This record gives sequence, structure tokens and C-alpha cells, in this order.
Amino acid sequence: MPSSTPRFLPLACSAHLLPLVFLLALSGCGKKEDEKKNAPATPALTVTVARPSSASLPLRLGANGNVAAWQEAIIGSESAGLRLLEVRVNVGDVVKKGEVLAVFSADTVNADVEQARAALQEAQANAAEATANARRGQVLKSSGAMSEQQVTQYFTAERTAQARVAAAKATLAQQNLRLKYTQVVAPDSGIISARSATVGAVVGVGTEMFRLIRQGRLEWRAEVVANDIGRIKPGTRVTVKAANGSEVNGKVRMIAPTVDAQTRTALVYVDLPPSLSSNAPLKAGMFAGGEFELGASDAMTVPQQAIAVRDGFSYVFRLNPDSRVSQLKVNTGRRLGERIEVVGGLAPDAQIVVQGAGFLNDGDLVRNVPATPAPASAPAAAPSKVAAR
Repeated sequence: MPSSTPRFLPLACSAHLLPLVFLLALSGCGKKEDEKKNAPATPALTVTVARPSSASLPLRLGANGNVAAWQEAIIGSESAGLRLLEVRVNVGDVVKKGEVLAVFSADTVNADVEQARAALQEAQANAAEATANARRGQVLKSSGAMSEQQVTQYFTAERTAQARVAAAKATLAQQNLRLKYTQVVAPDSGIISARSATVGAVVGVGTEMFRLIRQGRLEWRAEVVANDIGRIKPGTRVTVKAANGSEVNGKVRMIAPTVDAQTRTALVYVDLPPSLSSNAPLKAGMFAGGEFELGASDAMTVPQQAIAVRDGFSYVFRLNPDSRVSQLKVNTGRRLGERIEVVGGLAPDAQIVVQGAGFLNDGDLVRNVPATPAPASAPAAAPSKVAAR
């Protein structure tokens, strides 16, 4: 019978072929690694760059302090032992100078006024009689019908009567003044800030009834450290920020002549514009922050997009000639719109990444493209990653 051809190689032959197949596989892997090494690097991001620019930035000094009334008048009672009949104002009301705030019962005072007026009329009648007697005595003295002593008595009685008239007039004026004090009036225009008057109460002289913020004027008492006092002058413009975020412009009126020995701070009194509206952003007793405007100075600035904040520090990415970026730690300062001052860590002629800085790491390869201004109506697009090949 003819011999059949074997379908598989002998075991010995296959054992010799395995090393050859393994070597061929290793050779193919090596070629692929060499191809990857020789392939050009792919940029990680498309960015735009810019150089720092010089700008004039305002110098501001920040401070905190309390808002208080410029002057708070205490309105008290000038009548003693009278019952309070009517209270016409309440806290928050705007009043004008001379406006009646409260009224006391005037029945007793009116009776005293009438009594004083009657006493004056009586004194005036007695004075008229004494004057007539003195004139008659003067006539009789020349005729010798009346002695010198009697004539002197008539003149003395006349002067005494006139003195009693003056005393009666003073008493009447005093009672009229008491009648005037039965109406409590505002000593100045302003806002009622406190009220303790109660209808029906019998108060004594000097008892506080109202408090009035004169002319509605407030002031900001800023606490400034001793080292910065010399930078502030009377008339310096100030911006005070209210609790609701609104800003109020003021002006420095005066600087306290002493510095607190415990806190080493001095008070700077800032006049705020008067406001009689109940919706005013600043009210007495508020705690507010503000800034003193101290002029301007030149500064090196970069766009806000160029600053990357990481781990509490600020960084920029400088574009190197090999299209790779270097991460630089910088110190930032003032802010003006969309630009931030850099006070250290960056050369004035360095090219820094603007668009895409927040997506980079130190040493990344980037593609630099010219910056194109975005349309006013369309929002700026975020930088896109380039897919790695």
C-alpha cells in the first residue's frame, strides 16, 4: 500500500521552528516602537499668546468701619409735671426744623398765664396811681404845702410800683414760656432715630423723648492702621460699599488726632451724602468696607485669562521657542477690568499663553494661533483639546 503524506510536522521539526517565530515577533515589535519614536509630537492644545502691557492703575487703600450719625440730637422735655397728651411722630419719620413732635396738656399752664396777666394789670394800675401821686407831690413841694419827706415817699412809692410791674411782666413771660414748652418741636431737620415718649406719661424736665439724626447726615468711621494714616488727607475721595452691594461716594472730613493704643488704628471720618429716604443703602450702626482713592501708578498687567490659580498660588505659562510652555509662579496685585497687575515673577517681554492657560501643564507642547476677536453677541468659546493620534 502506498504510504500517506503526514498532515503535521514531526514534533522535533516544530520545536526548531518556535524560536524563529518568536524572533520574528520581537523584530516586528521593535519596528513599531521605532516608528512611534520617530513620529512627530502632537500639540496638546491650541492657544493664543500675548505680551504683558503697561497700564495706569488706581491706588486704593481698603479699610473697614462703622456707619454712624454725623450728629444725633437728643430731644428732651422742658416741662415738669405735665401729662403728655399727643405724640405726632415715630421712628423713621422725616421732620423739618420747628415741626411739632409732641404736645403736653396745657390746662394748668393756661391758668397760670391768666393769673400772671392779672397780676401784671394790677401792678400797672398801682404804678399809675403812684406816678400821679408823685407828680402832685412835686407840685405841692414848690408851694410849701408838703414837706420834703412826704414828697420823697411819693417818689419811692412810684419806683416801687414800677418795679412790681417789671416783676409781673417777667412772671407773665415765664408762664408764656411754659406754655410754649408744652409743644416739643424739632431743633433741626432730620430723621427720628429713636422714640421713648408715651402718651399719658408725666415726665420731668430733661427726660429724653426722641433722638434725631440731624439733616439725615451719616458718616463712615474707617479704622486705618497707623502706617497708612500719612497717605490719607482731608478731602480724599472714598467709595463705601453697602451690605446690598451698592456703592456710596464720600469724602474724608477729618482724621482722628489720636491712635488707639490697643489696636494701633486711627479713625478716619468720612462724610456721606445726606439721605432722608428710608430706603437708603447705608444706615447708622452698619459695618461697611470701603476704599480710599489715593491716585494712580504705572503697572505691568496681563489678561485675566492668562492667570491660572492652583493650590492657592497664581501661575502663567510662558511660550518657549520650541513651542512648549513653562509654568511660572507670579505675584499679582491690583485689578482693572479684565486685566490683572503682575508685581513679580514675569519678564516684561515674555510671551504668555492667554486663551487655554487653565488647561495646560508645565512642558506641554502647544500650537500657537493668532487671536481672533469673538463677536459681541456670541459668548467666547472655550479652548478645545486636540485629539492625540
